[in-house]
Parts: sequence; C-alpha cells; structure tokens
Amino acid sequence: MKFQYKARTKEGELQVGDVEASNRETALNILFGHGLFVLSIEEEKNDVWYERILGFLKRVKVNDVMIFTRQFATLLASQVSISDSLINLFKQTTNPILKEAIYEISNDVDAGFSLSQAFEKHPGIFSDFYINMVRSAEVTGRLSEVMDFLADYLEKQALLKSKVQNALAYPVFVVILFFVVILIMVTFVFPQIMPVFEEANVAVPFYTTLILKSGIFIGEWWWAMMLLFAIFIFILIDYLQTKEGRLVLDEVSLHTPVVGKLLRKMYIARFAESTRVLIRGGLTIPQAIEISSRTVGNKIYEDLLQGASEQIRKGKLLSKILEEIEEFPPLVSQLVSIGESTGRLEELLKKVNDFYTREVEDMVNNLVTLIQPLLMVIIGGMIALLFAAILLPLYSLTQSF
Repeated sequence: MKFQYKARTKEGELQVGDVEASNRETALNILFGHGLFVLSIEEEKNDVWYERILGFLKRVKVNDVMIFTRQFATLLASQVSISDSLINLFKQTTNPILKEAIYEISNDVDAGFSLSQAFEKHPGIFSDFYINMVRSAEVTGRLSEVMDFLADYLEKQALLKSKVQNALAYPVFVVILFFVVILIMVTFVFPQIMPVFEEANVAVPFYTTLILKSGIFIGEWWWAMMLLFAIFIFILIDYLQTKEGRLVLDEVSLHTPVVGKLLRKMYIARFAESTRVLIRGGLTIPQAIEISSRTVGNKIYEDLLQGASEQIRKGKLLSKILEEIEEFPPLVSQLVSIGESTGRLEELLKKVNDFYTREVEDMVNNLVTLIQPLLMVIIGGMIALLFAAILLPLYSLTQSF
C-alpha cells in the first residue's frame, strides 16, 4: 500500500510525500524512524468515477453532525461515559451513514483509541478543525465544554450557509420555472402557428423562424437532448469531485460578480473564528492557521493560509503576511496587527469574525431585496421578445387581408 503523509522535521519544516508500507501502523513507524513528526497520514486511493459519485451522494449534512455534537455534549455534561454516550447516540441517530460512523467510533474507543483518533478515521464527516478541537480538549480535560462549543460553531456555520442558500433559492426557482414555461410554449404552442404563416405567404422575421424551428427540433429530439444533458451533469459532478475540479470551481466562484464578493467575506469570517478558537484551545498560531486553512472551504484560501503558516514559523508576523495577500482586505491585517502588538489576538480575531459575519448577513439581505425586481425586469424583457416574435408576424398576417 502507498500512504500519503504530511509531517514536520525536528527543525519544524513541513514535509509532504508518500511512503510504501503494508499497513498504516508500519507506515507511521517508518516515518518516526526517519525522525518525522506525523501531522496526517492517509492511504492513497485511486478513486474510480463511481466512487467519487457515491462519495458526493453519501455526504452527511452539517445539521446532522451539529445535532450529534449537541447531544454528545449534553450526555458528557451529565457525567455519562464516552462509550455509553456513543451507544446512546447510535440508537438515536437516523442518518444511516452517520449511524454507521458512530458504531465504528464506538468500537474504536472500546478498543483503546482516543476519541480524536476515532473521529480521524471519518474525514468525510468530521473536519480537521473538529478533530483538532477534540484532541485539544482531551489534553485539557474540557471535552464536554468543547463539544458544546463545536455544536454552537456548526450551528452558526449552518445558519450562515442557509441564509446564502435561501437568498439564491427563489431566483433559481423562478428562472427554472420560466425556462420550463418557455420550453412548453416553444415546443407545443408555437409550432401550431407556423402552418398559418406558410399558407398565408407572410414574411416571417429571422428570429421568429429560429424560435419556431427550435421548437420543432426540441419536440422531435427531446429524448436525445435529455440524454446529453444527463451525461453532461454526470461528467460535471465527477470532475468537480477531483482535486483539479474543486480548484477550478473555487477559482471561478471567487471571480464571479457579487457571489465572489459574498464568498470572500464568508471565508474570512470562517478563518478568523476557527483560528481564534484553536489559539484559545492551546495551539500555536502557525498550527491554528494550518488547521483553520482546511476549514475555510476554498482551495485558494487553503493554499494561501498554508503558506502563511510556513512563513510564521520562519519568524514573520501574521499581519505582515495578510497585508501582502490580495484576498484579505486591509482591515483584516490592521486588526490582526493591533492584536499582535497588544497581546489580544484572540479578541481582535473575534472582531474580524463579527464584522464580516454582519457584512455577509447584510449582503444576503440586500441581495434578496434586489434580486426580485431585477428578475422581474429580465424575465419581463425575455417574455416581451418571445411574444414579439409571434405577434409581429400575426400583425403582418392581419394586414394582408
């Protein structure tokens, strides 16, 4: 087997690579033998297309993880042991994927693994941020408190994501409905009018002919178009599950007008909150940034923050690094600089998170207000053009009598 690893040397330098071994434990021993401190190690899998599609379909919702975490925190606060808590949660959980994961976690804990190690085996469900918070709680003995915080954190993230989705849900629904109506009109209604124009020898404008011919074509070849569309969606989902696909999607989303600006604010808020909490949990600044980079949700920001973590280890200030990164506004570096100089970095990162969270909420509310009238104008214009394509020839037809 081949295992991909991320580790640090005794001098603190990051090293990424792969190692051949019969199992995970042997791979760890090999790396330890070379004087490396392993940060993460995963079996290298050559995912085939259907495994990527299944992975996309078998995701656990954030709300499910949040409910699990909240219940776990409540049980721990009631002095119920970790093992018994997991058994109770297994019985209560309805999501089959999460239920199976809880069963495996329970078995691993009973076998002697720590809770963070058990969670680590399920990276598709529990993020790096989640796992490292649990690991820090195991050291400090504040597991119940940390689980409660994680539940609050996931709830905030889910609420923010929900607001963005709700803002986009209405316009997406209206646009889809509009195109369905247009499709019905072009496919079934307008082709019935074409013979009338032909019999009356009425000159039909080019765009009218184009619409009518398109309707006839769709009526005859709808099955082939549906098949091609399904194949396209299938290939697109498969591609977006690859590293290259995710990178392209993240790059495009950041440069999309309006949406890109909204996402940037949301990523900065996530970075500030997760970094603050990790520092509060006892991690060093470079460790906190390295972990929080994987919780932001965008590969571009992840790479930038990973680089920032390396530069901090070499002695550079975080504020100076953020000042040089275009994706972070000057306000972020200025507030971080104040936090570094006054020793109140956690407090200032909280201010960054609060500010950009409010910015996202305000922007989402403004989008909801502006999108509806804008859609009315655009859709109204398209309907006017569509009916003009039919009404103008009809007017010419009446003039011919």
